[in-house]
Parts: sequence; C-alpha cells; structure tokens
Amino acid sequence: MSEPNDRLAALINEAHWSWAGLARRVNDLAAGEGKALRYDYTAVNRWVKKGERPRSPVPNFIARALSERLGRRVSPSDFGMLEEETLAARGLSYGGSPLDTAETIIDLGKADTNRRHIIKVPFVLAALGAPSRDWLLAALDEMSTERGPRQVGMRQVAGMRDMFALFQEMDVMRGGGHARTALLEYMSSYVVPLLKRDHQRAVELALFEASAELAYLIGWMAYDDGEHGLAQRYLIQALHLAQASGAVALGAHVLAGMSDQANLLGHPQEALMLARAGRRGLAEAESAACLADLHILEARALAALGEKTEASRAVSRAEKTLDQVVHADEPEWAKYIDAPYLFGEAAHCFRDLEQVDQLERFARESAQEASRRGRARRGALSHAALAVGDLMRDDVESAASKGIRVVDLAVSVNSTRCVAAVRDLQHRMGPHGTVPEVQRFNSRAQELLGLAA
Repeated sequence: MSEPNDRLAALINEAHWSWAGLARRVNDLAAGEGKALRYDYTAVNRWVKKGERPRSPVPNFIARALSERLGRRVSPSDFGMLEEETLAARGLSYGGSPLDTAETIIDLGKADTNRRHIIKVPFVLAALGAPSRDWLLAALDEMSTERGPRQVGMRQVAGMRDMFALFQEMDVMRGGGHARTALLEYMSSYVVPLLKRDHQRAVELALFEASAELAYLIGWMAYDDGEHGLAQRYLIQALHLAQASGAVALGAHVLAGMSDQANLLGHPQEALMLARAGRRGLAEAESAACLADLHILEARALAALGEKTEASRAVSRAEKTLDQVVHADEPEWAKYIDAPYLFGEAAHCFRDLEQVDQLERFARESAQEASRRGRARRGALSHAALAVGDLMRDDVESAASKGIRVVDLAVSVNSTRCVAAVRDLQHRMGPHGTVPEVQRFNSRAQELLGLAA
C-alpha cells in the first residue's frame, strides 16, 4: 500500500478547498479539453489517504486547479504525481516560455535527485535537429549582439554567477558526479523562485542568461556522470534559456556540449552538425574560447568520420583560435576552454586518426599542464591517450605504466568518462594479459571499477 500523499493534503488545505470542490474543478478542466471525467470526493480521498496516482493527464488538471486557487504555479511534482514518461518527452521539447523551461529543469532535477526512473531515459538522436535549427535561426535572424551593455551587476545575478563559478570549479577538479545534487537544490530553491518574480527587462534577460549557465552545468555534470538521456534534456532546456536571454555565445557553448555528447555516443555526423551550427551562429568577437571549442569539436567529429585532412585543418583552426583567447575577457563558463582541454581533445582526434606523432605531441602538453593545475580528470584522459599511443608503437609495458597513472588520477574524481577510459585501455591491452606490467595495470583497474560499480 502506498504512503498517504501529505503534500497534496497540505496544498488542498492551504487552498481552503474541500475534496469535492477539487474533484469538480478537475472534471471541469478536463471537460474543457473534451475529456469526460467523473471524479468526486472519494477519488480525492484515495489520492490523499492512500497515495494513489491517477493516470495522465489527470495530475496536470489537479495542478492547474490548485494553481488557480492558490494564485501561483503548482506542478504535479509539487504533490508527488510527476509523470515520468511525460517529463521525459517534455525534456526534449524546445519551446514554451523561459519560466516553463526552468520548471522543466526543476522537474527533471527532482526526479534526478530522487533517483527515479527518469535517470534511465534514453538519448534520442532525432531530438537534436530541431533545437539546433531553431537556435541558429534565432541567432541569425532575431538576436542582436549589439544591444548595448547588459546590466549584470545586480546582486541576485552576481550571486548566481558566483555559484556557477564555484560549481564549475568543483566539476573541473572533482568530476560531474561530485556536486550535481547540490546544484540542483540551489536551482530549485533559489533560482526558479527568483525567475517567477517581475523584473525590468534588462534584469530579466540577465536572469535568463545566468539560469542557462547553471542549467548547462547541470547537464554537463549529468553527461560526465554517464546519465546521457538526462543530460540531453538538461542541455536542450539550457539552450532554450540561452536563446531567451539573447546570449548567442552561451547558446553556441551549449551546442558545443551537445556536439561533444553526440560524438561520445557514436553519432559523429550529428556532432558535426551541432558544432557547425554553433560556429555559424557565433560571431568571433563574442568568445574566441567558445569558437576554439567548436573548432576542436568539429575536428573530433571529422576524425570519427575518418576525414583526415579536414579533421587536421579543424585542429589547426582550433589551435590558432586558442592563441587569440584573452581569458580575462571571456565569460566564466569559457574559462576551462584552455590548453589542457583543447590539446587533450586534439590528442583524441589523432588517436582516432591513428596519427601517433601528433597524438603524443598534444597529449603530452595536455597532461603536463593538467598536472600543473591539479586537474585530475583531464590528466587521466590525456594519459589514457598517451597509453594508446604507446600501444600503437607496440610499447606495451610503457602503455601499461601510463594506464596505472590513469587509474591513480581517476580514483580522485567522480567521472564515468575516466572510468570508460580505463575500460578502453583494458580492452586494448587484452591481448597482452601475460605481460607483468599489464597484470599490475589490470589489478589496479579492477580496484577502480569495483569502486565505480
């Protein structure tokens, strides 16, 4: 037997409503949409006392009735009737008001935090086209990048940006699985209530932009934590908030994240489309770091497609663009787009292209700089690329030694990408299982994989 629904009972009491009154209003709302419902007070009794959940779309009618009565927005998640199948589809939808988008992010977050089945929703390849198309059309035809100085010095927005910087640093240093729940709580308890207030237009735009930054970071954390269907939905909603704010560079940055994810999941053609859409919508003067990122992600997709010449050219463009970056002038979300990151991604391009000299050049620079800055996740990924380079040269012992270094770095972060890199090395070293150094690597790897299970 289900537990009583105390949250629904509290909302009904707050509304000073009888169970029969709520049932009548639910029936009326349904009738307005051509649906014949015959609920009475006994149905509400079952919802409250027994915790029963009526089928969709009834929870939405209950939410609408309570919203009318209370004079504020109430969603099914507020009284424990979140329809996960509906939410999974809503998370892929690109549209509605910015507040609707923020509410979708919060509903995803509630299901995410409670470890409900939404965390197992699939990545949907077909959902990538419409958001990138609509964002690019808006970037080219509607968004003006010369609207004058944005008023971003207001206290609330400054606080949100401080929190973003804090959580991004935690993600970079400790991995996406480390602090996502805390960031979701901040988004739910502080950011969305702030969005619901009336603001001057300049403040409203700044709030949308700061919210988009936070939503992107939540999606990126979910991506790094291996929750790809969930991450995709967060990123789509972040893209819509970025569009609503008029922040073209931020929207391009979200598309970069979507491209990265698509390529990782084995969809390089879609990854290429997303990177190019972001690059086309982005004016170079807005963020050289973001442009460098889009170039390198274009290179990653081209390498996966086997386009050697075009991939090498894209890496060269990324490297040249990085030389133009002035990090002090870049937005906070672009601060991690630097040499350790970009050279690490370039190394993986040349890994896919089986060009070992270039792989080692970029991976070595990335690993050294990541070590200097204490960035274990990036260091693990770059050392993994170096290990693959050793295997290409048939230097198995050196590869295994670097693999042990990958494990040592991976245990200090909460990142499924690092775990995947260790598994990939295990697979590649499989034919050399009798080599003592490989055996030592496998022993250490099993310790990590046991912790990650």
